[in-house]
Amino acid sequence: MVNKNQIKRYLQWAAYVLVVAALVVLYVKNGGDNVADDEQSKVLDWEGTNDNYNYESVIFPRGTSDRVVKYKGYTAHFNKELHIPNCVTYEITASEARGKGERRGQFERDKSVAGCPNWWDYRDSGYERGHMVPAGDMKWSDEAMNETFYLTNVCPQDASLNGGVWNDIEIKVREWARRDKSLIVVTGPIMGKNPKTIGQDVDIAVPEAFFKVILSPSTSPMKTIAFICPNRPCGGSLSSYVVSVDEVEKRTGMNFFNVLPDDVENTIESTSNVHQWLNR
Repeated sequence: MVNKNQIKRYLQWAAYVLVVAALVVLYVKNGGDNVADDEQSKVLDWEGTNDNYNYESVIFPRGTSDRVVKYKGYTAHFNKELHIPNCVTYEITASEARGKGERRGQFERDKSVAGCPNWWDYRDSGYERGHMVPAGDMKWSDEAMNETFYLTNVCPQDASLNGGVWNDIEIKVREWARRDKSLIVVTGPIMGKNPKTIGQDVDIAVPEAFFKVILSPSTSPMKTIAFICPNRPCGGSLSSYVVSVDEVEKRTGMNFFNVLPDDVENTIESTSNVHQWLNR
């Protein structure tokens, strides 16, 4: 026969179990709410409310020689075997695009970077020293502008292209940065299978074309545009050189804007809506 003390102990035990069960339910519920909040935050982030994502991140094909060199205004991914950058990356803001500094600087070797050529390696080569980050994008800082003249930021470029269509694209980038608050820009060479070389002390590879990939992270929705220009005289309108980011990735083997969720990345990289950019 169960006495009163046993009944009391049973009731206390049952109450304890109920309290623990209630706490577990609350813990799980709160955890679920936090997950939902996190997912909502991610959605908001990709609408341009978070500035902490490294949109400049680039993934290169396996085995690529890549020395990362961080300057004041841009990052160079330098290839010591080709003696040119794989690409350069930077953000240009609206205020930076309004910089008023005078163009200045002279081409020079970055002595801290193995494989960086000297200015005379381009002399009498038939090619200009083509900026990948244009000096005009760095008018907001004398130091940043001077650093665009390091040969880590330069490729052999056809003179007519450098002063023609390529320059027109660079001017548009500054216009778009002033319009869209900020842009992420990735620029670099597209190499052929057996590139010709120039140079006196080193063999500098000559690209067959150049690309420029642009992300507008602050617009809603985000948008991209990309260009490929052959390394020769180019005529016609800018729109004739517009391609998708996917096309540049196919030609280079690189992966851009990889921090974006797959669905967002796939959507904005698959096409370039020229009218979103050129007709505004």
